[in-house]
Amino acid sequence: MDLIKDMHKFIKLTGERARLDAKANGTYIVYKSNRGQIVKEFINGEIVVINDQEATHE
Repeated sequence: MDLIKDMHKFIKLTGERARLDAKANGTYIVYKSNRGQIVKEFINGEIVVINDQEATHE
């Protein structure tokens, strides 16, 4: 069993599931981009960078 390969697979599946859930519920997903920024991705494909001032716990 290749642990790294399996982890990549589970991470990918988790992201895909999050997108499906967001679409079904009319919401967005939040993740860290390749550039190291925290972003919101809406179901229409719009991506909004969250700045530090917006990053509060709700």
